[in-house]
Amino acid sequence: MTYHVIYDGNCNLCTTFTQWLENFDKGERFDYIPMQDRESLTKFGITPQDCEMGMILIDGNDPARRWQGSDAAEEIANLLPMGEGAIAFYRSLPGVKWLGDRAYEQIRDNRYPWFGKRSSTYRSNYPFGCRDR
Repeated sequence: MTYHVIYDGNCNLCTTFTQWLENFDKGERFDYIPMQDRESLTKFGITPQDCEMGMILIDGNDPARRWQGSDAAEEIANLLPMGEGAIAFYRSLPGVKWLGDRAYEQIRDNRYPWFGKRSSTYRSNYPFGCRDR
């Protein structure tokens, strides 16, 4: 199964997360599209404005299945080995999901001042459309 991760290729935090996921996954489950790649975004009907609401995860087998923002981060974790149990536990704690959503929004809205902005867009070693499934 393939998932497409749309991330901010100009955000230091976002690219660090993407690089960590690349190193962990080695392109097995995920490929990556920087939100600055408008050509690839249009294939999914996604605009740059859509991306401002946070990272997006798309199910490659059913592109209508999408997660965005903290839901995307949770689903990525859920898909990783042993992640399902950790996410189930996280979601079961009263109020923690709500706090996680608010924290994600604050980080998303302040990502450049808090973590910096790259001078060039990071392009993944596992880009969308560059391998056979």
